[in-house]
Amino acid sequence: MIKPEKTIDGTKWIETIKLTPDEQIKLQDDYGIDEDIIEYVTDKDESTNYVYDANEDDQLFIMLAPYALNKKDIRYITQPFGILIHKGILFTFNQSHMTEVNEAFQSAFENPEVKTTDSFILEALFLLIDSYIPIARSVTRKRNLLDKMLNRKTKNADLIALSHLQQTLTFLTSAVQLNLSLLRRMPSSHFGKGADQEKRDLFEDVTIEAEQVQRMVEIETQVVDRIDHTFNSIANNNLNDTMKFLTIWSLTMAVPTIITGFYGMNVKLPLATFSSAWLIVIGISLFAIVWLLVLLRVRHKM
Repeated sequence: MIKPEKTIDGTKWIETIKLTPDEQIKLQDDYGIDEDIIEYVTDKDESTNYVYDANEDDQLFIMLAPYALNKKDIRYITQPFGILIHKGILFTFNQSHMTEVNEAFQSAFENPEVKTTDSFILEALFLLIDSYIPIARSVTRKRNLLDKMLNRKTKNADLIALSHLQQTLTFLTSAVQLNLSLLRRMPSSHFGKGADQEKRDLFEDVTIEAEQVQRMVEIETQVVDRIDHTFNSIANNNLNDTMKFLTIWSLTMAVPTIITGFYGMNVKLPLATFSSAWLIVIGISLFAIVWLLVLLRVRHKM
């Protein structure tokens, strides 16, 4: 979808969402954007990047934003969005139709303090960095709940939910690190050259915010990993105890099977003609079982 043109301080802004092949061709024909650039900004597997084309005086930004797979279960991945300055026109690309990206662009556009294209871009990036914070807080609440539930009783469903939090945090950690790395490089790029005090302040604000989000996500990742490690250890210990119990009782049950098995053979055996031989066999079996259990206890095997 190509939204109607808007204007930021005299600069046209073309906002696009989930471009179809026909719309991609329209952008190429109407604005002279290269096919390679269109493919680049609509590629959902791209990572963060900043590219400046000195020949065309084009600037391209690729950043990562959170994308919800299941908000209720707090399952998120990250997807790229693009910002292109081409021939003095601002283009934004949100191929995954991420709500956070749409809201950030709209909020930056409506902000009365945003008066230039550069400040619009930095304000939008600031808001998108902030969009990670509510997700991190949701992870914290979910983690605390799972911790309480797992302390009462370890269930597979809770362990699976904990693993989903780990997956979410893995995506968030990678994204915030890549975004922060790009933000730190931007002041020395063409985009940051000749920046006035206001633009330098915006650079500083968005970088500091990205650093805070990175620390928040990293701390949460460490806590979740430790909880997961703890309960994996508990689950492994419980499994070991179960296997130990089954092994001991398998050994004890093997004793009467071996003894009675002798008397199942079609040969002459001691006491075979004695009418109460079965009681003696039971007594021998019980004695052997008790002896085996005592031996295991003495050797600290149970």
